[in-house]
Amino acid sequence: MIKNLSDLFQYLQADKRSKGVSSWVKGGLFDPVFRFTILLRLNEYLQNSNKPFIFRALPLLYFRRLSVRLGFSVPLNVFGAGLAIVHYGLLVVNPSAKIGKNCRIHAGVNIGGAAGFVSSEESRHLAPTIGHNCYIGPGVKMFGPIVIGDSCVIGANAVVNKSFENSDVTIGGIPAKIISYVGSNGKVKLGATLNL
Repeated sequence: MIKNLSDLFQYLQADKRSKGVSSWVKGGLFDPVFRFTILLRLNEYLQNSNKPFIFRALPLLYFRRLSVRLGFSVPLNVFGAGLAIVHYGLLVVNPSAKIGKNCRIHAGVNIGGAAGFVSSEESRHLAPTIGHNCYIGPGVKMFGPIVIGDSCVIGANAVVNKSFENSDVTIGGIPAKIISYVGSNGKVKLGATLNL
């Protein structure tokens, strides 16, 4: 979680390395998805450090407008350092989900909570928890209080409705099952060290 300026810069550096952006200027000006990531991290910092609303209002407004333009519904404080959103398109993430460091995620992904919960207090434990160094392919749907281990690959269009706590596996299909014991090594750029 980003709590101070040092954390903010570490997260941004990790995100830049994971996404493979060569230059801050080029990435910030010409890549709206990377610009979204920068705004996500800035808003996390402003919220978590309890800055007055007057300082948070403009970045939050710009973040929300860019979210709508790109088709992203990504809440604050869900992703660990080293986030790489590959390209724009529908991306929906439940605010109660927890996703580890170095996540590479594609368009068409929905990481949702369990159906039928009543209050936000109940929903805290009803959304997916995803480990570090995971690759989430295009069109993946994940629902409920499931746990995905570290260094996993979730194949395109998989529907994941149960936990896969093993590390270094590939999950695919509808419903998802383990289809290979090969993990995300080589598919995810490690932008963040695990002690970040």
